[in-house]
Amino acid sequence: MNHRKKLIEVALPLEAINIASAREKSIRHGHPSTLHLWWARRPLAAARAVIFTSLVDDPDDPDAPPAFVAACRALPMGKNAGDEGTDTPRMRLFDFIERLVQWESTTDEAVLETARELIRLCTGGHPPPLLDPFAGGGSIPLEAQRLGLEAHASDLNPVAVLINKALIEIPPRFAGQAPVNPRDRRKVGGGVEWPGATGLAADVRYYGEWMRDRARERIGHLYPEYEGETVIAWLWARTVKCPNPACGARMPLVRSFDLSTKQGKRAWVEPQVDPGTREITFRVKQSAKGKGPEGTVNRLGAVCIACGTPAPFPYVRSEGQAGHMDAQLMAVVTEGKNGRNYHAPDAAQVAVARSAKPEWKPDHPLPHNPRDFKTPNYGMKTFADLFTPRQLVALTTFSDLVGEAREKIEQDALAAGLPDDGVPLRDGGRGALAYAEAVSVYLGMAVSKSTSMNSTQSRWRVKENKTAGGFGRQAIPMVWDFAETNLFAGAGGDMQGIIVGISKALERLSSVSVGTSVQADATRLREQIANHVISTDPPYYDNIGYADLSDFFYVWLRRSLADVYPSIFATVITPKEAELIATPYRFDGNKGAAQDHFESGLSEVFRRLRSTDSLQLPTSIYYAFKQTETDEENNGNKTLYTSVSTGWETMLQALIGSGYLITGTWPMRTEKTFGLKSTLNALASSIILVCRPRPDDAPAT
Repeated sequence: MNHRKKLIEVALPLEAINIASAREKSIRHGHPSTLHLWWARRPLAAARAVIFTSLVDDPDDPDAPPAFVAACRALPMGKNAGDEGTDTPRMRLFDFIERLVQWESTTDEAVLETARELIRLCTGGHPPPLLDPFAGGGSIPLEAQRLGLEAHASDLNPVAVLINKALIEIPPRFAGQAPVNPRDRRKVGGGVEWPGATGLAADVRYYGEWMRDRARERIGHLYPEYEGETVIAWLWARTVKCPNPACGARMPLVRSFDLSTKQGKRAWVEPQVDPGTREITFRVKQSAKGKGPEGTVNRLGAVCIACGTPAPFPYVRSEGQAGHMDAQLMAVVTEGKNGRNYHAPDAAQVAVARSAKPEWKPDHPLPHNPRDFKTPNYGMKTFADLFTPRQLVALTTFSDLVGEAREKIEQDALAAGLPDDGVPLRDGGRGALAYAEAVSVYLGMAVSKSTSMNSTQSRWRVKENKTAGGFGRQAIPMVWDFAETNLFAGAGGDMQGIIVGISKALERLSSVSVGTSVQADATRLREQIANHVISTDPPYYDNIGYADLSDFFYVWLRRSLADVYPSIFATVITPKEAELIATPYRFDGNKGAAQDHFESGLSEVFRRLRSTDSLQLPTSIYYAFKQTETDEENNGNKTLYTSVSTGWETMLQALIGSGYLITGTWPMRTEKTFGLKSTLNALASSIILVCRPRPDDAPAT
């Protein structure tokens, strides 16, 4: 072998990396993940550590570059290099890595520049470009760029491609650009600087506010106050007709009648049944103690609160399939002087909600994915069915305003002195048109991101007294009682809060090197991948149906941004056929065919990577090691069975079969464990596999 081992193949300060990765899960303000939702995104700390240690040598290796060893000796001493016996170059480098992986280091130029210099010392002054062929949420390319590498992201999914463009491609192109909006242009000059993407972030914030104000002028009447207080959310319950012919009530389907379980300020809904008409209405009660009645939906089905008749799920499904499912306003949440207040619905609030008439809606069918998509079972078969009429009106209004804002931004950019070159963003433009399109990308992403909080997938959190967005897990379940957010409320889930969150994330993005994001099938990678260092996070067998789930956002992004990136949004919905996941429903329920598709596709990707790989730098591959633990009870004795996912074995087989050697494995505890009842279906660890091409003349064992 004619290469030096890299640090990742020898040793890592693994505990520090794991702690930093776990801590990152609780950081929201300014985190790149707040740009837009993506599933199973790798923590930045883990990605930064893996890339850095894949490029630097082990300084305790006798063959390590002398200048690099000297630079490591000059690093500050920390807990790892705490005395004479442990004060080695490697221990000092470990101390530095522990600082490097901290969230605060994402904007600490002193720490980052030290990391870049150490990488340069180990790569002859010319760090290689990095390629992630399964870029997804963009953590790996973003951290490569932060470490000074030219970052290249590719993905088949257009939503992932757009996220990566927003993270690594657009910010460097307009780095240092002063804002063009009239408000912030007054600050330009006089020693005020706009480093990195801060100017871009200021424009996103300004034109996001402009969109909100125009939207309020057009549809503000659909969001009335309640008794002089701003409405935070309207809480609805789905209804079906009671199966008892003697009753016939419109029975509400509610998992919980509680509105607030906060200590000393409890609130709940009390259903009222008119004995003559069987009409069900709702009252709201608030007190220091007490709680609502039991919900009407459980694991077996529903029950009518008017007569007590059970309504099994097959009946509820048949009512939904027949178009007989409706929704009834259950409570109104407002913001008062002393916090959240809860009110019974009134006729005026219901009438306003019913008056909304959308001019457009995403009538594309939901996928036939019975594992992850439950609403088609109940007659909700299109993406439009996942939104109320008022939500559809609001989202189409904001989507259309993205295009209007783009025109306004271009005029303001010309007035600010940007060139009128007419070159669009997709063609590498840097003038007024391209800049206007760049700002509009983030505005379009804000509208798309808001759909998570502004659909009937949204729930009301009784403990925190706020709305929870959809996608608490990677699925679209059937939600019985849902929260309809006020987009203009100035509270969680409103448009301005989303815009501010995106602008804060933009302010922290790196712009020190070039980044590109392209849509590509990983099994058809071009020869241009030669001489790239590869770090990637492939799909996890059948865990997440990325393409199916991302259509929820794609239909809105396409409406807002198809003019900016026509090639990305060329298809009506996201590409499915080539997606590398083992989903039997795409193969007429044939699990074997699904596994063959996944294994052959992954093998082809690894084969192509192997054919262009260099022996000088290792490839790093993430895989979420999934294990299922199940309790079985026999004669009162419980036995715990643990099984490893098929995907793990399939991935290893594809990797080794394509000609790779595994030179290191690192379990990084970056996943949340969760469970339902007695079965724990946990992504326990991200296993980092460090690989090198197996030499063609390697002997067999």
